[in-house]
Amino acid sequence: MLEIRPNCEHCDKDLAPDATDAMICSYECTFCADCVDSVLENVCPNCGGGFVPRPVRPTTEWRTGVSRDKQQPSDRRVLKPVDAHAHKAYAQTIKTIPPEKR
Repeated sequence: MLEIRPNCEHCDKDLAPDATDAMICSYECTFCADCVDSVLENVCPNCGGGFVPRPVRPTTEWRTGVSRDKQQPSDRRVLKPVDAHAHKAYAQTIKTIPPEKR
């Protein structure tokens, strides 16, 4: 189950559990859409993968025991600002490769 982290790892923007601008890689590194587009160029600085929109955990318990109240989002903030210059050089080497082929 996803942690649903509460912030962008680069700019520390709050990302509520229902944020539609939260993006994650396959390791659940979490960034806001603005940072993914303007800084990261769709290249995760931690694994090199691409990003997809983070799913929203339902607030309503449509199935017994399954909801945001039953599996609460994480309150653990992860902040590892990216060195934009170093990341640009790193991203240049792989950003033209589609994420599914990296």
